[in-house]
Amino acid sequence: VQLQASGGGLVQAGGSLRLSCAASGTTFALNAMGWYRQAPGKQRDLVASITTGSGSTNYADSVKGRFTISRDNAKNTVYLQMNNLKSEDAAVYYCNARAPRYTGWVDYWGQGTLVTVSS
Repeated sequence: VQLQASGGGLVQAGGSLRLSCAASGTTFALNAMGWYRQAPGKQRDLVASITTGSGSTNYADSVKGRFTISRDNAKNTVYLQMNNLKSEDAAVYYCNARAPRYTGWVDYWGQGTLVTVSS
């Protein structure tokens, strides 16, 4: 599975951005896709995820009510709409896809897209 992320950039605090992540390859095996972010000196944390089947979503508390994750299964693409961006949202955002395995699961990662929020 290959993941191609896009949509990062510079935005003022309070502004909006939309990230996109297109999956290719053995996408039928995926059961969830999502976004993680990593700020300098910090660990990579989950931002939001969505299952490919039911579309069930999960959000980090810090983004609830501001970010929305959605998917287009026909395009194997997941989106992250980010509204009311804050300085603490600045980070490199990584697209993630997960597929089940007998012993657990395997994670695939995109190349990361930088989100910068100016105050």
